[in-house]
Amino acid sequence: MQQFIEKYRAQIMGVLSGFDRLVLRGSLRRLNIGKFDPSLRAFVAKGMEEYCWQNKLLFKDYAQHVKTVSERLKKASLQPFRQQDLPVMFVQSPSVDKDALARKVAEERKISSGLVCAISALEPSPTFEHKGTHMIRRVRPSHVLYHYQVHPEVGWMYARIQTWFPFIFRLA
Repeated sequence: MQQFIEKYRAQIMGVLSGFDRLVLRGSLRRLNIGKFDPSLRAFVAKGMEEYCWQNKLLFKDYAQHVKTVSERLKKASLQPFRQQDLPVMFVQSPSVDKDALARKVAEERKISSGLVCAISALEPSPTFEHKGTHMIRRVRPSHVLYHYQVHPEVGWMYARIQTWFPFIFRLA
């Protein structure tokens, strides 16, 4: 790490250090604006309602819209893996260690740099649904993608991408 810092000292504004690695998390914050409505016993997602309004999307058409957006995201996200003929696997059981599975792929294919594989799974994730005259937030099984790669300087890393609104991601 010290070599990296020395090499890029002029471009570095600060250094974070810790026991293992840096984890970045994010989502489309505007979609998550809202408040709890006691009468609905749910979080009303005003941000998602605004998204629908701005895109001239009727609430009744929401489900089909998000399916279309989700499919576009999955296709574009997995394209680099398919172009390089790398594995894209679906893991059904939550007990499977995805990191160990990806490391096994890297070892078997002798990958020491670059993309390794993509693993998809269904995991409980926050999302939205149309209820009456509102969009509300719910936790539901959502399709997520894990992209594994070996960076030449940073090392082993992965990105977790939720493929359904609000597209929460994690990079570690």
